[in-house]
Amino acid sequence: MAVLDIIKLPDKRLRQVSEPIKRVDASIRKLVDDMFDTMYKAPGIGLAAIQVGVPRRVIVLDLSKKEDAHAPQIFVNPEVVWASEAKTTREEGCLSIPDYYEEVERPSKVKVKYQDIDGKSHEIEADGLLATCLQHEIDHTNGVLFIDYLSKLKRDRVIKKFTKAAKKVEA
Repeated sequence: MAVLDIIKLPDKRLRQVSEPIKRVDASIRKLVDDMFDTMYKAPGIGLAAIQVGVPRRVIVLDLSKKEDAHAPQIFVNPEVVWASEAKTTREEGCLSIPDYYEEVERPSKVKVKYQDIDGKSHEIEADGLLATCLQHEIDHTNGVLFIDYLSKLKRDRVIKKFTKAAKKVEA
């Protein structure tokens, strides 16, 4: 297991649409293990494979509190198949946009179809933090970032800030 580099805004790979996983094999299991190591080290509560430069449809979550035991969740080829009309606003952040948080409105409840690490199909109905995190990470697999839900002014401001910071690192 390894801690991978998390790609950051303005890296264009974050806008890439991820490919479906046809078969869960040893390479996908290793990727998932590495993603958990990376997410826990960051620390974060969710990570999509594209955030570590792998354009595959897999996300990992762990919404457990720091004082509790880890409760890892794996979603292969996750897809929102239903979303409530009711909305919830929650503060979101992203490991690919470090130290930036903003209120985002999303459907309160979602139904997500996915496969587990053994390739078995499941469907989960989620609300609260789990619904928000699933939508946030599934968005990543579609090349969408949480800042895309903000006003154009806020979005442009954060993109400019991270672009400027990336140029300083390159210099």
